[in-house]
Amino acid sequence: MQAKIPFTDGNKTIFATVLKKYSIFLVLAALIIVGHFLHHNFLTAANMTNVARQLAVPAILAFGATILIIGGMLDLSAGSVLALAGVLAAQVYVDTGSLVLSMLVGIAVGVACNALNAVMVATLRAPPFIATLAMMAMARGVALQYTQGRNVVLERDSRFSVFGQSGFDVPWFGGGTLMSIPYPIIFLVTVFIITWYVMNHTRLGRSIYAIGGNEEASKASGINVVRSKYLAYMINGVFVGVAGVLFMSRINIGQPNGAEGYEFQALTAAVIGGTSFSGGVGTVPGTMAGAFIVRLLDNIMNLRGVGSHIQRMVRGLIIALAVIYDIWMKNRKTKSVMGNIETKGNEGLKN
Repeated sequence: MQAKIPFTDGNKTIFATVLKKYSIFLVLAALIIVGHFLHHNFLTAANMTNVARQLAVPAILAFGATILIIGGMLDLSAGSVLALAGVLAAQVYVDTGSLVLSMLVGIAVGVACNALNAVMVATLRAPPFIATLAMMAMARGVALQYTQGRNVVLERDSRFSVFGQSGFDVPWFGGGTLMSIPYPIIFLVTVFIITWYVMNHTRLGRSIYAIGGNEEASKASGINVVRSKYLAYMINGVFVGVAGVLFMSRINIGQPNGAEGYEFQALTAAVIGGTSFSGGVGTVPGTMAGAFIVRLLDNIMNLRGVGSHIQRMVRGLIIALAVIYDIWMKNRKTKSVMGNIETKGNEGLKN
């Protein structure tokens, strides 16, 4: 007979820790399996490549949102700033024909708008919800006013579409091409690596976690809270600017009404990935998994012919469930801590 491994309290603790840490990836794996059974085209290379292309822009926004939410901040203006940055980048390309200059302008616009967010939040101490809600309205209004509500029209096969529609050809030995990696995926992976490194291997990342966990304690420990908040919004601005150029490049047009609601897609991906609205908690790989879950759900619903209105309802339900789960976990953790304090207090009284 085989010896059975006793399921002790220690094993239960290890199992619970592993399940908590990797549960989002288990959900992602289960969703992929379910999607495969629901539609035969789900796991094809063409469909997965399409999913990755569509995923790039909201996922890049989600990485910026993750940094901010971990630090106890928020950005509701991401979709509007994306549209403004993308429109101005498209117009610069029309005027100059320079891809590099158009990308730099898009990034500059994203950084400038987020600098204003930082001024309101970090310096003037306005609530992030109100400050970025104001920027949402202002950025969209500027985009519409600048274009007079009309699209910035580019040539049908303009080079501006390279960022969003083309890819990097990986050479094969002896000539030819092994594969073509879409540029949106390259940008996505690059932003993922940058965000992961900043949050896990820099002083800024540690400061952002500390500020989100307890801002007053962070100040007492010598962390420059205002500076950290400014840098967090600046990084978010770079990501939003890049996302704006990618978005307009993919549709090959400067659309002032584009990307409406993308800020909520970003927030959904971050929260599903385990980032807590209470601050101080979240991981970059978790956000990537959350972005994949949101996009794969959309893809499965599209393949099954689910209507757009029902898809909106499903997305809203997902956000609600993610927030409810976050609150439940926070309350559970609080009760556990209070229980340990009470137990130690009782033991001290007995002694």
